[in-house]
Amino acid sequence: MGPAGPLSRTTIELILEPERFAVCRLAPTAPVPRPEPGTTLFSVTVTAEELSVVCTEGDEPPGATIESGWRVLRIVGPLAFELVGVIASITVPLAGADIGVFVLSTFDTDLVLVKDVDLDAAIDVLGGAGHRVVPVSA
Repeated sequence: MGPAGPLSRTTIELILEPERFAVCRLAPTAPVPRPEPGTTLFSVTVTAEELSVVCTEGDEPPGATIESGWRVLRIVGPLAFELVGVIASITVPLAGADIGVFVLSTFDTDLVLVKDVDLDAAIDVLGGAGHRVVPVSA
């Protein structure tokens, strides 16, 4: 990926995860759900206004408001914290193509979620922006 600092026309490799995911909303006082054994992605964020969960479809917490049909494009990392512009290099072209995203960050990388119905268009747009999307390795 190159040294830390501003991102300058660097090809970013994104791995397309095979599962479909859901983004869920619960009350901020709801019990924090736990992932099912073997889960490949489970994210919980709590704010004063809500408890959000990103999980594999079918593992949604009971009582949640659910937005299903998301696919995950995981940026190959680890990424240095000082690296600037990674998310913008992905989200700006997608926004220009009217493709919405939901973004998560971990210590090592970033995950960009796009709706399954937009996946093929998103892959084309990202390829046109100089990035590469590959399926997860078996």
